[in-house]
Amino acid sequence: MVAASLPADQHAALIDLIRIYLDRSPRAQAERTLALVREHLDETQFAWRGGHGDESAFYYRIHSPVLLIEYDNHPGIFLTNPEPARFHVHTIVRAPNGNDYGRDLLAQHYRLHHGSNETG
Repeated sequence: MVAASLPADQHAALIDLIRIYLDRSPRAQAERTLALVREHLDETQFAWRGGHGDESAFYYRIHSPVLLIEYDNHPGIFLTNPEPARFHVHTIVRAPNGNDYGRDLLAQHYRLHHGSNETG
């Protein structure tokens, strides 16, 4: 579902949810990223899979050109839960346009030595 097409209350709830993740960053960075997210709402997708009950396991993804957030309930690896459970959670926050973990050294190498940004 495209985030911009959500009803006003769900749109506001989505922005609040995104803020929860961004507020882990320094305030100025969080505000810059949120402004970018708002600029790309027409290209932002929201996906949900799973239940809606208080004990239900679920997954969601918020994916825009500037931000990727995933929340997932997992089965145990070293824990004993064979099915996804609300107490075993994994989250991911990434910048799909790159540089969220530093320089893209492979792209830099290709650009400097092969005249392109291609990595493969």
